[in-house]
Amino acid sequence: MPDDVVLVTDPLEARLLAPEPGRAVRVGVVVPTSGTLGLLAPSALNCAALAAAELNAGGGILGRPVELVLVDGGRAPAAVAREVAELVAARALTAVVGTHASDVRVALARALGGRVPYVYTPPYEGGETPERQLRPALDHLLAGRARRWLLLGNDYVWPRRVHAAAGRHLRRAGARVVGERYVPRGGADAAALVDLVAAVRADAVLLSLVGSDLVAFNRAFAESPLAGRVARVCAALEENGLLGAGGDGTGELYAAMGYFAALATDASLAFGQRYTARFGPDAPVLNGHGEGAYDGVRLLAALAGRAGSLAVPDLDAVADGTRVAGGRGPFELHGRHAVQPVYLARADGLDFDVIAGG
Repeated sequence: MPDDVVLVTDPLEARLLAPEPGRAVRVGVVVPTSGTLGLLAPSALNCAALAAAELNAGGGILGRPVELVLVDGGRAPAAVAREVAELVAARALTAVVGTHASDVRVALARALGGRVPYVYTPPYEGGETPERQLRPALDHLLAGRARRWLLLGNDYVWPRRVHAAAGRHLRRAGARVVGERYVPRGGADAAALVDLVAAVRADAVLLSLVGSDLVAFNRAFAESPLAGRVARVCAALEENGLLGAGGDGTGELYAAMGYFAALATDASLAFGQRYTARFGPDAPVLNGHGEGAYDGVRLLAALAGRAGSLAVPDLDAVADGTRVAGGRGPFELHGRHAVQPVYLARADGLDFDVIAGG
């Protein structure tokens, strides 16, 4: 990584070498480097570093250089929250940007208690998921006469909220939810779940499995007799997950996300070019979670620039209406949430083909 961004990867080092007040804006980047979501870390960290480099080239945040501290968000929520809280107490962090699971978000928000700004970047149960994110995908398959739906997810807050909203929408449309199953993160039996799809005679499966559990299920499904006959809609499938599953040629694997590397907008193409120019053509693949980490750092800078401060009350006062130059294009905050397009893509081998949204 070029030396225009300081990246601290050891929490002890971050505490011992905390910057003097006013010298730098230290951003804790909480991404999973372990566990079922560990495949997200390389791209997310690169994207956060790209945002920091671009900000530093323009004077940083409030005239101070942006530095990054990596925190593994793939551990138990309490462990992540405790480590971040200790870093804040040691004045080793000025703000936090998180690209991790919602159970970690809940614990982290409680532990921080509003002491420093905290930007959470993935789709989640209080933002563009589930109604906004999933409706285009569900409607696309409902129009194709998928009437019997199975809901499969990991067992924590986000999948349960996703399923509740999706179930309401499907029933209003006259479809039937023929089953709902939750499995512990990291404990999914992919073969048993594929057997369940067959047992309930589903036309379509809504998947809120994440990370390696989603990879294992899609790989097993593609090798089963159900491949090409039963549609799958994923709320958390991105390019890493598709590559991990070995791609998909069934024509019936869909993903609903706010960004795909194949998105052919001017902003997205320019973002991809900047990413490749910095990290090279063999860099970790761009994806929605990585792009979200970029947007999170840029959002923090936009809020601070508008407020003239990084104090949480000052940022809250100016949040609504704040505009941000994100990787997928400009967006604006309303009700403390980013209002951004959502896209539906179909897996085509090792790539995605964006077919709707905007």
